Amino acid sequence: MRTYDFTPLWRSTIGFDRLFDFVETAQRAGEDNYPPYNIERLGEDRYQISLAVAGFAVDEVSVTAEQNTVTIEGRKAEKDQREYLYQGISARPFKRQFSLADHVQVRSASFEDGLLRIELFREVPEAMKPRRIAINGAAPGNVQQIEAKAAA
Repeated sequence: MRTYDFTPLWRSTIGFDRLFDFVETAQRAGEDNYPPYNIERLGEDRYQISLAVAGFAVDEVSVTAEQNTVTIEGRKAEKDQREYLYQGISARPFKRQFSLADHVQVRSASFEDGLLRIELFREVPEAMKPRRIAINGAAPGNVQQIEAKAAA
């Protein structure tokens, strides 16, 4: 994988520190792909994360939302040891974190057919939405219109 030097961007941007930290962290870390997951956009401000957690029960998986991060952890309960001739279904403990943009909240989580689904929504507060700003100023007093002709 290539590495990129973000130094020129640091000099010309303000407030994007977190974004550059995410990119640099992603470059350094080799990502573990267990458990497999999908991230879907369901609408303008709705998203869904789906994790395939086959072999785990509802009480063996936890979802924690704090500030701009949602963390999913799974840990199998200790049970009697079995003798496998082949074990293709992984049941190892996992911890997966997803970074959320500002104002993205976890709405709900459901567990069905071996899939954990986490619904997210973005709700920007009214104070943060763009608004039109009136420009105050006096009309120039020293400008005179010499001649006004209607365009033909």
